[in-house]
Amino acid sequence: MKRQTRTRAAIATAAALVAAGTVTVGVSTAGPESKSTKPTKAQIAALFDGWNAALATGDAETVADRYASDAVLLPTVSPEIRTDRAGIVDYFEHFLANKPQGKKIRTVVNVLDSNSAIDAGLYEFTLTDPETGEKREVEARYTYEYEKRGGQWLIVNHHSSVLPAAG
Repeated sequence: MKRQTRTRAAIATAAALVAAGTVTVGVSTAGPESKSTKPTKAQIAALFDGWNAALATGDAETVADRYASDAVLLPTVSPEIRTDRAGIVDYFEHFLANKPQGKKIRTVVNVLDSNSAIDAGLYEFTLTDPETGEKREVEARYTYEYEKRGGQWLIVNHHSSVLPAAG
């Protein structure tokens, strides 16, 4: 009986050591590989430049490629909330007719972690009337929420609204 108890105790101890070793190996292996580098505020702010360059192509599909498939767009010049690619493409097909040229006036970036960030602030668009060629400036507030998915930074939420008059 004593011999069986010792054998069981030895097996239990060996199993515990193997399990502890496996956990330790898993933790030490996962440590450095699971940590992603957080982007800088400048890197997140520069994502607007890529979006603005997509606008300059005049192609709504190219602009929509900057958005996640489940993104939400609350656009500047439409009362309709866009919640899928077709809706986002539809909005930009109309918006791009005005040949928008955007520039940031003020930006506030909040890097949440290695895979998510928010860029909010004020921007200005020069829009060209497609019929008259007349240009006008529109100032707006914006918020872009970005997530890194599949190694690519995508817009998951974009809100833009005309800047109210001071008062």
